[in-house]
Amino acid sequence: MKIFPGSAYPLGASFDGAGTNFSVFSEVAQRIEICLFDEQGRESRAELPEVTAFCRHGYLPGVGPGQRYGFRVHGPWAPEAGHLCLPAKLLLDPYAKAIAGQVVWHDAVYPYSRDSRGDASWRPNNLDSAPYVPRSVVVDTSFDWEGDQPPRVPAHESIIYEVHVKGFSMRHPGIPSELRGTYAGLAHPAAIAHWKRLGITALELLPVHQFIHDGALVARGLRNYWGYNSIGYLAPHDEYSAAGAAGQQVREWKQMVKALHREGIEVILDVVYNHTAEGNHLGPILCFRGLDNAAFYRLRPDDRRHYVDYTGTGNTLDARRPNVLQLIMDSLRYWVQEMHVDGFRFDLATTLAREAHDYDRFSPFFALVLQDPVVRRVKLIAEPWDLGEGGYQAGNFPPPWSEWNGKYRDTVRDFWRGADHNLGDFADRFTGTSSLFAAAARPPAASIDFVTAHDGFTLADLVSYDEKHNLANGEDNRDGTDDNRSWNCGVEGPTEDPAVRALRGRQQRNFLTTLLLSQGVPMLLGGDEIGRTQRGNNNAYCQDNEISWLDWQAVDEPLLRFTAALIGLRRRHPVFRRRHWFLGKPLTRGARASDIGWFRPDGARMRKADWRQGFARSLGLFLNGHGIHDLDARGQRLVDDSFYLLFNAHHEPVPFRLPVRPGWGERWLPVLDTAAPDQPEGTAPEGAPAPGQQLLAAGHEVLVAGRSILLLRRI
Repeated sequence: MKIFPGSAYPLGASFDGAGTNFSVFSEVAQRIEICLFDEQGRESRAELPEVTAFCRHGYLPGVGPGQRYGFRVHGPWAPEAGHLCLPAKLLLDPYAKAIAGQVVWHDAVYPYSRDSRGDASWRPNNLDSAPYVPRSVVVDTSFDWEGDQPPRVPAHESIIYEVHVKGFSMRHPGIPSELRGTYAGLAHPAAIAHWKRLGITALELLPVHQFIHDGALVARGLRNYWGYNSIGYLAPHDEYSAAGAAGQQVREWKQMVKALHREGIEVILDVVYNHTAEGNHLGPILCFRGLDNAAFYRLRPDDRRHYVDYTGTGNTLDARRPNVLQLIMDSLRYWVQEMHVDGFRFDLATTLAREAHDYDRFSPFFALVLQDPVVRRVKLIAEPWDLGEGGYQAGNFPPPWSEWNGKYRDTVRDFWRGADHNLGDFADRFTGTSSLFAAAARPPAASIDFVTAHDGFTLADLVSYDEKHNLANGEDNRDGTDDNRSWNCGVEGPTEDPAVRALRGRQQRNFLTTLLLSQGVPMLLGGDEIGRTQRGNNNAYCQDNEISWLDWQAVDEPLLRFTAALIGLRRRHPVFRRRHWFLGKPLTRGARASDIGWFRPDGARMRKADWRQGFARSLGLFLNGHGIHDLDARGQRLVDDSFYLLFNAHHEPVPFRLPVRPGWGERWLPVLDTAAPDQPEGTAPEGAPAPGQQLLAAGHEVLVAGRSILLLRRI
């Protein structure tokens, strides 16, 4: 096979219409072979002839899209120094734009020979891994986007729907069977119709970078369903492709994004740059470990055969290293420029900003993102924690980052289960969590609010189970969190008791109303709007089956109508999605009412002592739409309706007296009551009051049902 010098950049496999340039980084390699495989799996090799700045490269004429390939690295075997070069191991290209196949868990995929105890003996394992590992694939990146433009939904107007590519459509009767569980399934008109009816603005997809199903899971007949086990940061996962795995997955991905963008729906990726699928020192050798172990991973300084583990997965990518930072940034730019995604949610993002040990909000990673003209323009969301010391960094990420707000989740759950708590915490969370974000000049949209997420109970299970039921995971129910921080209405699991079912429905509506009327960016867990259950499993990471897939035959239609109505309410009224913080004072000269006001059930303003009462579970909130301190995209001042929310987390009804204050409102119209699920479309009409419709006057006493929310609009 004739090979020419080619060029060092771009890294990966680049097809130019006549042949393909291959380039791969390794500081430690003495030589690297490019290995090509035909349809029968026969292998041919050629040594990459040139090295430039630690990049080995070569050009092969006549090699084009669909060609499967890998690398073999010749270099030092010195585990004590962190070097694990083994030419017997076929390695993936870190820059592969498509990958085909999964690992067959044969002994050949491991770097070490194993002694009788099953531990590493530190002797090299020279079995050929090629028959048992995935292949990189050359891709033709050309595609007719037909003028596709990103929706660019402003952050404060965003409503995120966290969803799994496969799980959403696997049981959907309106999607053809051959498209279920695929990118094409997400782009199907039946899927888009659901999201349009619901009113969401963005899909946040669980990991779609090529990932590996862990050997331990496969041995138990399970799979890594969530996908937090990445091995290819530029490759869309091949198992989600209906069209094929020889590069077709790239085109199918692009067609999906184009279809979603036409409907104004953004695509946000959940990305896992903190660790890889190669695991700890006993894990497989698939890519980075064999190319240059010490250049890609954090190794323990006292024993470089082992890894620093901030992630709980066995390894941590070393984001202090230029080559790792380059890989991350090249991957992010590729997904924005070539794959047209609209943002990223970074798994265990604290890990990426650790320097020698501690988290550093001025780390090189943040600096690179901030100065990058491509990446800094899209939505950037951090999961603000990892498993290392000092790993919880909520509120400590720099602008323009947003963060998953775990404090919001915990406080809202505590409030609605009636736990003793600080009412001030609930008020802070509901109004955007200024305590975390305001001091750093970050807006309310820096808070990604959520009550449930993929990691934990679904909303239906949150109000139905006290304890996790994870036996199907094969870990004796030891995995997953033990505290669901909610209230399950006194009965565990499924029930036909109408009173219990009614209470559970009310709690679901309470959580959804709180979430979708809070300041910040709401994130809805896919399926919560239709009452999805995982049968009490709160850690379904390995359940690629009916436990995790959305059941479209069991849709809770009233809950779906209610959720869609809430989202519509939020989208119509800027007072629920402000760009700026509440100031607690009048915003225009001569105005009598502040932009916000908190009240006790007796109608009096909340005092400092009232906020500290841990047993207090009821309060009122005035949101002044007429004094809203906000402008639209054209600079026009937004004037909205004003609303009064009455929260009662007590188990008994509580009488609320409407405030009697000049400028706060003389007449109020009930709009939404979570204790009354049979309202048309979930809410009352928002125009002028209908004949005979009840209006409530200032000073009027209204009884708010136990564990419920009443929303009033000023007339």
